[in-house]
Amino acid sequence: MYREFGISDETLKLAADCEAGLRDIFAEADRIAEYNQLKVLHAMQKNRVSEECFRTSTGYGHNDYGRDTLERVYADVFRTENALVRPQITCGTHAIATALFAVLRPGDELLCPAGRPYDTLHEVIGIRDSAGSLKEYGVSYREVGLKEDGSFDYDAIRAAVNDKTKLVEIQRSRGYSERRSFSVAEIGELIRFIKDIRSDILVMVDNCYGEFTEVREPSEAGADMVAGSLIKNPGGGLVPTGGYICGTDECIRQCAVRLTAPGLGQEIGANLGILPAFYQGLFMAPVVVAGAVKSAALASAVFKELGFFVTPGPEETRHDIIQAVRMEKPALLEAFCLGIQEAAPVDAFVTPVPSPMEGYADDIIMAAGTFVAGSSIELSADGPLRPPYTVFYQGGLSYYHGKAGVLKAAERVRAAL
Repeated sequence: MYREFGISDETLKLAADCEAGLRDIFAEADRIAEYNQLKVLHAMQKNRVSEECFRTSTGYGHNDYGRDTLERVYADVFRTENALVRPQITCGTHAIATALFAVLRPGDELLCPAGRPYDTLHEVIGIRDSAGSLKEYGVSYREVGLKEDGSFDYDAIRAAVNDKTKLVEIQRSRGYSERRSFSVAEIGELIRFIKDIRSDILVMVDNCYGEFTEVREPSEAGADMVAGSLIKNPGGGLVPTGGYICGTDECIRQCAVRLTAPGLGQEIGANLGILPAFYQGLFMAPVVVAGAVKSAALASAVFKELGFFVTPGPEETRHDIIQAVRMEKPALLEAFCLGIQEAAPVDAFVTPVPSPMEGYADDIIMAAGTFVAGSSIELSADGPLRPPYTVFYQGGLSYYHGKAGVLKAAERVRAAL
């Protein structure tokens, strides 16, 4: 079947050799998936999930039993006091922006101690001027770069904290950079450091792409809030839209007020009949994420063998599902994305091309033939058209689909060399 799919014997042998060297990595991914599967199952049983939870609500969504139960399930999975899980949260950036605007007030300062955050937050913060940004509302911003080895610069962070510092935002994943992703243990150490400086500083973690890649989440390491997208890891590829914020009861209540309106909070918001996908997607997420981690490791091994710089390396411990491959040339970046698109179940005949996109300063190329538009827990690859033309690969609803994408990308890149 691989030959019918256009994969050469040479590429098949390369993949087989790489898989043989990844047995321990794959076994660890399965161990983590097993733990997290039981964690999700326990949370659903504890909160007595029933068929009643799948009923449709419309209009205001008052007394939505399924919605409220789902949020208790998320709170238990992420070990928090409360959770906001809604289709009205349109994406990960929206979830993060909701959390930021919920707790920051004019005169406060936002501190990012892991360097510049992901591109789509630049206009939210006001790094790039935009109507309605935090900067426009009188919230100042400060960032601290990472050390050369990719670790937190604790001395610089201590110096950056001041009387105005209200919220520290930590991006767990690498975003569009080649810096490594952070483990929950590293994030927990940073949170303890910040709280020792001032215990009243709030800490929010951008958890996108990191959910279920470890047996703990940053909310279990002291974060006041964690936020992410449901068309990434926790949606399991089944959720058609939405986002989540989990955290302390006080923070989540403020987030709910920001999402809806003062006086309304969590009490409104219809589920519109898509709750079964929310529940089933969360239930499937640990296994789906494990497959994505495995295919990312395979991509790392294959492209390292082809002579490219990869991060993380094939045998490195992973804290998100993203694999970065430095392509060096725009043509190779486009060739990689073409291979991923050709492996898609949807729109496999489409050729991805770089183009402008809302929220980004550079042209972006994106390959994603997905059942849910833009779902990056499904097989996808993307990257900004800027040196060193790094491609960011992620997803795959099964390891075997991810593997097919890696092999097609390898064929296209080798042909373009």
